[in-house]
Amino acid sequence: MKSFTLVETIVTIFIFILLMGALSGMIVMLYRTKTYQWEESLAISEARRGIETMIKEIREAREGENGAYPLEYAGDKELIFYSDIDNDGKTERVRYFLGESETQTLIQECESFQRGGSCSVSFNNFFTGNLTSAQVRISAKGDLGRGNEYLEVFVDGQSLGKICQTGCTDCSNFWEGTATFDVTSFASDNLLTFSAEASWRVDPICPHSIQVHFELTFTQETQGTQLKKGVIEPEGNPPTYPLDKEKVSIITSYVRNSPPIFEYFDQNGNKIEEYPARLSDTKVMKVFLVVNVDPNRPPNEYQLQSFVQLRNLKE
Repeated sequence: MKSFTLVETIVTIFIFILLMGALSGMIVMLYRTKTYQWEESLAISEARRGIETMIKEIREAREGENGAYPLEYAGDKELIFYSDIDNDGKTERVRYFLGESETQTLIQECESFQRGGSCSVSFNNFFTGNLTSAQVRISAKGDLGRGNEYLEVFVDGQSLGKICQTGCTDCSNFWEGTATFDVTSFASDNLLTFSAEASWRVDPICPHSIQVHFELTFTQETQGTQLKKGVIEPEGNPPTYPLDKEKVSIITSYVRNSPPIFEYFDQNGNKIEEYPARLSDTKVMKVFLVVNVDPNRPPNEYQLQSFVQLRNLKE
């Protein structure tokens, strides 16, 4: 009986290792391919269910419990409307949006040493995404200890109100006369200029006649890959929709939209580009999603779209 030589044995073992390595590589590649295809299929199914739910809720958009118009905001990648989504007889505020919510606070101060003086600060290019809210908290101190001494606060030349008309003292060591104002409508151009003007009675008997502290807190949405849904239930009498009570859930992931998610059409089928008209003239909407788990590998992106007529906005 002929036996294997040492060289033949080594060659055989080497060939066996190569075959096993190749087989293992094929198994791993097939596993990864199947896993990716399963993830892609799951993402597409998730997106399809999301669109179906969205279409149903948008179709039934109606006036809010507080009397708000059925459409509150009509953006390319954010939609806010009112609809009874859980059939409880009460209208919820519903928000679909693509992105991540981020809240930041910026602080600036200014001061004046003149009688009845004024000072100002500016915030510019402070948000990079879609601004959803902006508030400024203003505090003051200085020669403000009489009832006829006060500060009037302005944003972009428009008066917000007066502070320190009561409750302030001369040369206080702490901030007083604090007031908070909503400045969302002024911030859309990414520039806010605040000024505080003292009444003529304010004298510089302190190290400064007035010192003013501005805290700008804003919330923005930055684009991500998750389509989210926020729901607010009406509360109180008269009903309100507290923004801090919004419950957010993820509808679908891996959304890769460069085109708009939402498009708006009038009763003649004409696409509406101008924003104010989107709220007043929209009768039909298009919902469009681009889904892809990994844009760097096949299969190519999957597109889903659907049109919906808003029943309560036909007339």
